Amino acid sequence: MIAIIDYDAGNIKSVEKAFAYLGYETVVTRDREQILAADKVVLPGVGSFGDAMNHLKQYQLDTVIHEVASSGKPFLGICLGLQLLFEGSDETPGVPGLGILKGYIHRIPDAKEYKVPHIGWNSLHLQNEGRLFQGIAEQSFVYYVHSYYLQAEDPSIVTATSDYGVTIHGSVESGNIFACQFHPEKSSTVGLQILQNFCEL
Repeated sequence: MIAIIDYDAGNIKSVEKAFAYLGYETVVTRDREQILAADKVVLPGVGSFGDAMNHLKQYQLDTVIHEVASSGKPFLGICLGLQLLFEGSDETPGVPGLGILKGYIHRIPDAKEYKVPHIGWNSLHLQNEGRLFQGIAEQSFVYYVHSYYLQAEDPSIVTATSDYGVTIHGSVESGNIFACQFHPEKSSTVGLQILQNFCEL
């Protein structure tokens, strides 16, 4: 069973459908016991960093996520779910993130040749032998929708990057914690393979 954390953020349905397509049973929940009983846990989401942190605290999901992180159970953050795992964001200065991983979320700088938000397909440079990317070719394309990007403090946890005027840390892995800034559930066969790899951990 895969628990998909419900904290009033968008994009949960498409994540649920992707796992169903792969044949995996999911539950969309904010119930602590259901989350802790699941085999794997996913934190999806689109929206504002500050609002999301408020909702996680309102539902006491911040403490549940820390429990999952400490348990060794595979945990996957997607898009905003990746950003929330880190220490803070330019989007809402002064609002701390979950702080499970070290690093900060910066705004993509404005430039004539790059539109913000970054919406569309971009290629991945794979590194550090990420387990989510088994069977995925270098320079495979995935789908992004974001205005803010991760700079992880420890480069050894970065498993994929994309270039968009800046180097975007597109995916990270640290122990049982995995996260993607891009949307695997919207990234066609490459994205489905990434989710399948997560399910097989």
